Amino acid sequence: MSGNFGKLLGLGLAAARLLAVEPVAPVAPARLKEVASFEGVRDNQLLGYGLVVGLAGTGDKRQTVFSAQSLANMLQRMGVAVQPTAMLVRNMAAVMVTANLPPYAQPGIRIDVTVAAIGDAPTLQGGLLVICPLKAADGQVYAVAQGPLVTGGFVAGRGGTTQTTNHPTTARIPDGAIVERRSPSPEPGRKLRLQLHRADFTTAVRIAKAINGKFGAPNSSVARAENAALVTIEAPAEYATRPAEFVAEIESLTVVADRRARIVVNERSGSIVLGREVRIAPVTILHGSLTVEVETGYAVSQPPPLSSGETKVVPQVGVGVKEEPARNISLKQGATVEDLVRGLKRINSTPREVIAVLETLRAAGALDADLEVI
Repeated sequence: MSGNFGKLLGLGLAAARLLAVEPVAPVAPARLKEVASFEGVRDNQLLGYGLVVGLAGTGDKRQTVFSAQSLANMLQRMGVAVQPTAMLVRNMAAVMVTANLPPYAQPGIRIDVTVAAIGDAPTLQGGLLVICPLKAADGQVYAVAQGPLVTGGFVAGRGGTTQTTNHPTTARIPDGAIVERRSPSPEPGRKLRLQLHRADFTTAVRIAKAINGKFGAPNSSVARAENAALVTIEAPAEYATRPAEFVAEIESLTVVADRRARIVVNERSGSIVLGREVRIAPVTILHGSLTVEVETGYAVSQPPPLSSGETKVVPQVGVGVKEEPARNISLKQGATVEDLVRGLKRINSTPREVIAVLETLRAAGALDADLEVI
């Protein structure tokens, strides 16, 4: 049996080298803006520290000293001098405010913000964020946030009987910040640099060919693939005064992105994400399980009446071994991972057993895909 299985597995590995040159199913082309972006055209993260007021007694407790200090500083700027140690305010909470500044954002537009409690406030429901400047990594203020909070959860009940849904200490303010400083995004010029979202030499060359086919002359080219993640472009002379139109036309081009076959496995949750195009070499899989159960019971040893013996608890250990017969799956030429998973489900395999089989196939060289375990 073992000799036949070894021969079958060897045939499967030999067929894997032949399978790699077979054409795969055609992939739908994607717009260039979906697989690449121009250098510098990106979001910028903003961060701020603020206060949420209007909470119905669910704010920070006295143990959170920085919230009282922040309120005292804000009142002092308004002409009210109060010592932080003399405050007992339960309708206020200190929060961190985050937002993403989109590229080419102009002063006056609004962006969404996310607010999260950093003290011991149990909920931010019903709160109002007072004016909070948002800074970027360069230390400059690019937006100012303020407004009522929208929480995705709540806390109901009192004392020890409460019910919490979702995360009431995190909230959002739609259009809650006004941009005050222009986003630091570069203006398009004659020379552009296109960055691929996923580095791949094949895709970079295809992008350069698509751009040259649209804008290039017979004896000259406007685009060149520098490496797997960068394509440099030089705008033609007729677009010298219209760089935005040139960028728009480039983004509307379509290209077939070359993607490597990949299987993603989450061992913690037993989740498996895979593509239908992933091929498996012809192979036979024998899968079984061995279960060993050790049970310990306790019996009471009671001596006869008026004897000199003592009552003792005696452990009784039982060992049981159960071995299931090996289950067999045969995959023919052209089989996919979807066929494998469907076959494993027919023999009532658990998600973790499917993961174990995939890892074994990868180690044996019968799986032509990247196996990523997270």
